Amino acid sequence: MTTTPAEAGGSNASPDRARPRMEIRNRQTAGLTFRADPWAAGKAGGRATATVRSWGYAHLDEPDLEAAVRRLVEAAVADGGKRISVHLADQDHRILAVALSHVAGSAPDAGAVLTELAALRTVVSCGSDVGPDGRRVWALLDAAPPRRGKGPDGA
Repeated sequence: MTTTPAEAGGSNASPDRARPRMEIRNRQTAGLTFRADPWAAGKAGGRATATVRSWGYAHLDEPDLEAAVRRLVEAAVADGGKRISVHLADQDHRILAVALSHVAGSAPDAGAVLTELAALRTVVSCGSDVGPDGRRVWALLDAAPPRRGKGPDGA
């Protein structure tokens, strides 16, 4: 995932109004948009899970994915905008889920959100950053088959 100025990507934006944008290449992706209302988290969790399920991850922990997306969306809704978006991508048996608040200048403390996300079993990493297009809160989840080993620790 990279963020680049719009004029470098060839859009029609004037150089003085460059807008950052997210680029995701060489993998399955989906973008979902919701009104920033109290029901957005439930809707987003269900739609994100259905989307990733259609990508064929047999070992995906769907409850973890749904819980992560719900928490990401709750954080984005709390920023007070009119809409939020959820962006999903996959690579190497990992699922990236990003929620964007679309509220410029929003920078609430993300500490509690990140702690809750990190506590989910399949979350490999998580984070938050703020850009001109709003706050992004993200989680990377492991969707790989469980490793089989000889001992209780997989060794």
